Formats: sequence, structure tokens, C-alpha cells
Amino acid sequence: MKRSMQLVFSLGVILSFVPALWSQEKVDLETISRIRYEGFRDSKVMELASGLMDSIGERLTGSPNMKRANEWTRDQLTAMGLNNAHLEPWGPFGRGWANQYINVRMTAPDIVPLIVYAKAWTPGTNGVVSGKCVRVNIEDKKDFDKYRGKLAGMIVILGPDAEVKTITEAPFKRLSDDDLAKISDYEIPGERPAFRMAEIAKRRQFIKDLNQFFADEKVLAVIDHSRGTAGGGTVFVQSGGSFKPGETTTIPQLTMASEHWSRIARLLQQKKEVTLELNVTNTFYDDDPMQYDTIAEIPGADKKDEVVMLGAHLDSWHAGTGATDNGAGTIVMMEAVRILKALDIKPRRTIRIGLWSGEEEGLLGSQGYVEQHFGSRPPMDDANMKGMPTLLRRDAGPVTVKPDQARISAYFNVDNGSGKIRGVYLQENEAVAPIFEAWMRPFKDLGMTTLSVRNTGGTDHLSFDAVGIPGFQFIQDPIEYETRTHHSNMDVYDRLQPEDLKQISVIVASFVYDAAMRDQMLPRKPIEKPLPREPERKPE
Repeated sequence: MKRSMQLVFSLGVILSFVPALWSQEKVDLETISRIRYEGFRDSKVMELASGLMDSIGERLTGSPNMKRANEWTRDQLTAMGLNNAHLEPWGPFGRGWANQYINVRMTAPDIVPLIVYAKAWTPGTNGVVSGKCVRVNIEDKKDFDKYRGKLAGMIVILGPDAEVKTITEAPFKRLSDDDLAKISDYEIPGERPAFRMAEIAKRRQFIKDLNQFFADEKVLAVIDHSRGTAGGGTVFVQSGGSFKPGETTTIPQLTMASEHWSRIARLLQQKKEVTLELNVTNTFYDDDPMQYDTIAEIPGADKKDEVVMLGAHLDSWHAGTGATDNGAGTIVMMEAVRILKALDIKPRRTIRIGLWSGEEEGLLGSQGYVEQHFGSRPPMDDANMKGMPTLLRRDAGPVTVKPDQARISAYFNVDNGSGKIRGVYLQENEAVAPIFEAWMRPFKDLGMTTLSVRNTGGTDHLSFDAVGIPGFQFIQDPIEYETRTHHSNMDVYDRLQPEDLKQISVIVASFVYDAAMRDQMLPRKPIEKPLPREPERKPE
């Protein structure tokens, strides 16, 4: 009983100190008010959006547009007054690619234009070609024998039946209080299936084998249907083969709107002859195997050797203009540093912005930057990993940190569309919770209320987190990111939310300012331990 009373008393003492700890975190409300005024009253975020999305457009890594975007962001940051705006190389990446022209139409049993896009890193048709269609559904290498010797000169209509449903729920969503409460709950590791690289490697090998099978069978082209059930002409398009030299597929590959693909599939099911006419012009670029990140700084004062970083990925897929993925993140990070420069703020720590390429292919640009400056894991002898960064592969071995790793206080990332910020994922870094609670309090009126200790993945903060640098992704309203825009032809300027982008810019600028002015750097968590290598599987 006595010990229980002592425990209760001790716990009460600890809890009594928590508000005091929060109150000790200094927040410069006068500067925060100035940031809010500049960001809401004189925002340039939509001007930046039009410059990037309208004037440049899609930004597939390795494409001419990606190079234009690198140069444009560098020049814009220079014009804002940032120092040392430059492009940093990483790589080698591999082949560049771009689509210049595409026209596909049905010529029998009807004449009709079709909504279709070329898949990245696949060749064109070398002029107008025509051919009969054949339905093919291959889920395993064992299915190859079913079609062997039957596909030469044919246009393959590939895949299972498309699922096109009536939209019964609103495709546009903001997070409710219940949603935020669920996000704030920690997920204990092990409750979800493990992320297994062996399964990913197996899938990649199957795609290589499938592409080689179609090449051996001398098919004319391969057309699959868009993923998801959104329909309405929204087409989700990614790659059809490898960007690595010597591994490029030799067969034109296209993705078609589900409704148009389904019409062809039904006609073939009815044993009717369907012919298509295709004209696709794609170009590969092999002049520069390296790719580039855009980097610029606001110099610090008494703590100038320490750095606070913010960033987003600049690259995109190619069917739209990469507005919400991730032009939105790019322009709000640029707007955040513009706000700080416009207010002539003199940060104690250096503030550095990084705009990454190669995110869509595996966080390659940010991994390359972190490996060059802050830390790395050993290279892997896996043939698929030759020349690739290994930061995210814990099975590669332990992290070796570089001296500059100790001088980075934090990295802040935006990459979940253009919905406003509702909170922060703490990436299991419990020690920053009372700090961020204080920083977040001035934005409660803007809907920012939630801290989640859980991890979130899939974007560039993971590259920094992997070497022990506090890396954070913000919680955002999903809006229509997954339902309409993510990797689709509808990821364009018109899907951006201007008022939300202003809110994001203001909050990011404030968090970066708070981190740059704080007496101490942000607390850190341990670097994750290496994992044992997964046993190699013998080829089936």
C-alpha cells in the first residue's frame, strides 16, 4: 500500500511538470503573426503553382521537363534572395523518357477515339500501326503457355476485368475529429504484415519476365486499364518497364480509361473482331545518366553551422502536370522560404530547402543527398540494387554517419496533396511532442490540432529518419488525392486548393522558424538497427 501511494505521488509530480515543460517552450507570437499576415495577405503560392504546373508541366525523372523544373526552381529561389541556389547531382539514375504524341482509336467494329496514355519508359510505335485485339490475362508465369504462339502481330488487351462502379460516396474528404483521433492512436509494430523486399523483388522479376514474353511473342502493343474505380475518364498511369540501361522493354505499352477498355473487352468476349489504330511517339534520353536536386539556403547567424531543412519532391508522373503529387509540396516549401525572406528574418540556424527528383522511383534523390552529406548503409550485391541507394534497406547493414549528421536539427516534408495541415506525424519521436504542442497552439484556429506518434511512410522524410535526423511529415486533409489525382491525368493545377496551400505555407514557415531559433536542436531517437538479410529465393 505504501509503495502504491509513493508511485501515485511520483506520477502526480511528473504530470504536474508537463504543463510547465510545455510553457517553457518559447514561441515568438509576434513573428508568427507577421508570418501569418504575409502568407495570407500577400501570398505568391498560386503564382508559383502556375509557373511550375502550367508553364513546365509533368516532371518525370530524367525527362527534359524535369531538367527545366530544376533550373526554374533554382532561379526562383535565387530571385527570392536565397543563397547558394544550385543543383546537386545524384546517380547514376539511368535513361530519361518523355511522350511527345499519342493517338489511339478503334477502327472496327466502330470508329471512335479512345482515352489512353503511354506508360513511362516504353517505346513508341514508330508511326501509325493497326492490329487486331486479343484478350490476355496473365497472373503467373504458368499462364505463359496458354498464349504462347498466339499473339504475334496482335494488340494485347491485358488484365482482369475492369471494375467501374457508380460513385456513391463523396470523392472529396476532410478529416473529421474521429479521423484525427484514430490517426493519433499509436499502431504497435507487428500488427500489420511486414514490408518484405523479397516479395517486391519477386514482383519486379515477374514484370521483367512478362515484358520479355511479349517481346518474344512479337506482339504489336500492350494495353491495360486504369486502376481503381473512379472512372469518368480519370486514368492512373505509371511505368511499363525499367529506366535502367539495357533493361528497357521493347514493346509499346499503354494504359486506357477503364470504360473504353471494358468496351473492347466485352466485344472480344462476344467473339467480335476489334481492331485499333495506334500512333505513339516516345523518346529516350541517354545524354546524362545523372539527375539533380535543387538546393538553396537562408544563412544562419550565431548557430549558422547548424541546419534546419525543409523539402518536397519535385518530380512527378507524366499523364498530368504533377500538381498535387507533388507540385503542391514544392510550391508551399518555396512559399515558406519566400515568406521568411520577405520578412527579412535572420534565423539563428541556417535554413536549407531541398527539392528532390527521383522520389517516384524510390526516394532516390533524397536518399542520394542524405548519403552524400549525412550517412549511408553498405552497398548490396543484389543485381537489382547495383548503383542504387541502400539507406532504406535495413538488411544492407548498419548506418555509418558523417560529421554533418550531428548538425541537422530537423527535416520537414510535405507530400500528401494540397489539403490543409491538420497535425504532424512524430515518427515515434516522443520527445518532440511537448515542443510541437507549443508550436502548434497558434494554429488551432486553422485546424491544426493533432500529434500522432506513429510512423508514416512513402516519402522523403524517411531518407533523413534512416540516419537518425528528426524527419517529419505533416498530417493533411486527403481532399481528393487518392480518389482523383494521385498519379493520374487529372493531377493538374485546377485540383489545387488555394486557401489550403496558404495555410500549409504559413504553418511550415512557422515550424521552420521555430526550429531555427530554438536554443537547442530538436531531440533525436535512436537509429533503427539493421535487419538480417532475407534468404535468397531460387528462381521458379
